[in-house]
Amino acid sequence: MNGQLSKERPKEKIWTKDFVLIVFANFFIFLGFQMTLPTIPLFVQQLGGSDQIIGYVVGIFTFSALLLRPYAGHSLESKGRGFVYLLGLAIFVLSVGAFGFATSMAFLFFVRVVQGVGWGFSTTASGTIATDLIPASRRGEGMGYFGLSGNLALAFGPSLGLALAGMITFKQLFLICGGLGLAALLLSSRISYKKVEKKAENQNTKKRLDIYEKSALKPSMLLFFLTVTFGGIASFLPLYTTEKGISGIQWYFLIYAIALMVSRTFAGQLYDRKGHQAIFIPGSLLIFSAMLLLAWLPNSFMLFLAAILYGLGFGMVQPGLQAWAIEKSPVNRRGMANATFFSFFDLGVGVGAIAFGQISHLFGYASIFIASAFSVFVSMLFYFVILYKERLSVLQQE
Repeated sequence: MNGQLSKERPKEKIWTKDFVLIVFANFFIFLGFQMTLPTIPLFVQQLGGSDQIIGYVVGIFTFSALLLRPYAGHSLESKGRGFVYLLGLAIFVLSVGAFGFATSMAFLFFVRVVQGVGWGFSTTASGTIATDLIPASRRGEGMGYFGLSGNLALAFGPSLGLALAGMITFKQLFLICGGLGLAALLLSSRISYKKVEKKAENQNTKKRLDIYEKSALKPSMLLFFLTVTFGGIASFLPLYTTEKGISGIQWYFLIYAIALMVSRTFAGQLYDRKGHQAIFIPGSLLIFSAMLLLAWLPNSFMLFLAAILYGLGFGMVQPGLQAWAIEKSPVNRRGMANATFFSFFDLGVGVGAIAFGQISHLFGYASIFIASAFSVFVSMLFYFVILYKERLSVLQQE
């Protein structure tokens, strides 16, 4: 009888009021961000910048976010979730709104650095807040749902940004993006944030330069080699398709986001049941195939097929790796685990954008995606090394 009651016990609830608020806040901040993603390179071109400058403008944003994430991670545990999240959103709103007033490359670089600070604070905090609100037994599933808010923004953001760029001025576009960030700020002010109990640290821990969570390093390093590909796509795919005379770049982002959302509906639950082995290699192979298609890119059909493969692959891998990074960390270190995870995300995008700016200048846009495919291959090799060492460790313990 007790066994039957246990089986019929309902699942722990994911969709609480606070979780709904963080999901919507995440949607609006990501929508504002995604609208700038394909339009910033166009804005740089309008200001007279080259491909190399485009790479630096994209990269400097991610590196400033990277440098601030460890501090954000500590602040989440010391100053509280709400303080870090609201501060990050406020900085993001001001910096994105300031884009439209940039008349020189120097000022644009400055506000991109400031934007990176806001982005580093807000995204580190939002992932940690979502983790607090999701029951541990449904973490993979819950993070998948949370990620859908960003994916939905991705479905409309780039296409909407490109469409508006052809209809209104860049100044008006960036003010709209700042307004979306303001909507996120207002929603997040209504969340009841979890208070984290501080745990005593020994002297060795206090003396150590604490800029990452060790338990999150493996999945974060795997993510790095995958997000290098995103740096190339975000910075140069619109310019690449224009050069080749291939239409439909707006549809690429929409199709990619839809595929991303589809894979997230099952990838999180698959991770909860079978672990990262069930999602990493299949997802990485899909991303690898997408990069090869983009390097070839004979027509719009292949562009859309690459979008489907990339979306399905990234939608499988990213939430699983994030859940993996979090689950091994102590409760009072979740903020640092998220900071570590997103630091490697930023590092991959930044390295990709800057490196591919140089590569495209020397060898052309197609070479970007050949190098991206190689980066995915390195990630898969590293994953097999991790599996081998883990299994070897188990055998030695037996």
